[in-house]
Amino acid sequence: MDFLFLIAGIAGLWIGTELTIGGALAIARRHRWSEFFVGLVILSIGSDLPELAIAVDAGIKGLMGQDASGVVVGSSIGSVVAQMGFVLGLGAAISYLTLPKAFVVKHGSVLLGATVLLFLVALDGHVSRTEGLILITIYFIYVTALMNGGTAPEEDPIRLAHGGFRSWTLLVAGLAVVIYSSGLTVDSVVRIAHTFEISEALISVLFIGLGTSLPELSISISAILKKKTHMSVGNIIGSNILDTLLPIGITALIAEMTFERQLLYFDLPFIFVMTAVVLAFFYVKKGVTRPEGLVILGFYATYVAVKLVQF
Repeated sequence: MDFLFLIAGIAGLWIGTELTIGGALAIARRHRWSEFFVGLVILSIGSDLPELAIAVDAGIKGLMGQDASGVVVGSSIGSVVAQMGFVLGLGAAISYLTLPKAFVVKHGSVLLGATVLLFLVALDGHVSRTEGLILITIYFIYVTALMNGGTAPEEDPIRLAHGGFRSWTLLVAGLAVVIYSSGLTVDSVVRIAHTFEISEALISVLFIGLGTSLPELSISISAILKKKTHMSVGNIIGSNILDTLLPIGITALIAEMTFERQLLYFDLPFIFVMTAVVLAFFYVKKGVTRPEGLVILGFYATYVAVKLVQF
């Protein structure tokens, strides 16, 4: 039954996120931001609502004496790997993905730096409230800098000039579904982990991480098919920066959390190497073609195989 609740929770997170993104994107585009900016900030925040909701729910449980750190860390790391390895790799297998070198350097360095920062704050096996605040602050400094640099979109503004009552209704309804589903997901993972004596982080990395990446998959593939590759890549990069900093930071700020050594010494270095390889493809080869996409998918397959061995 707990597995059914887990599936229902992940499905609810996906549905709620789709509703929220639809409303948020219509509202945001009224401000005439570029498609890369929309993907990097608006869509990445919207599509990461599942991870953020899980983080808040886990933090509240931590205040009540129930440690759900593994769920937060596992879902965040699993989501980063799934987005960079599976979503971007699949996207490159479908279409040639490009990104200007200036964007690769600017936003890629932030993503690699965020991974290193998370490694450093978790080095002692714990993330304190102060360290959580540092992670949150770094993310909001990054977003603030981006918002100050937002530029007009390439699309016809008339076509994008929506964002009225219907959009706000979708936004609120989506948030409500996400909030409810997050609690259902966290509770079911904790019960499954205790029943089978499996690490909460391991279940979260493999199942929640991939499940909560469905919004990014949907957005990215849709953007690629519409020849909006910058929006697709921007969504993935922005989402990974958020996943690396914000969920863990929010949970730690509410209640101090633990960080498993396996995730610290295998998963984070793996993420760093995979991200560096992907950024190198964009910078050196000026894009990611189908062969490089298959290499990236190979990274993801290797990661999943290693994690399955741990079961």
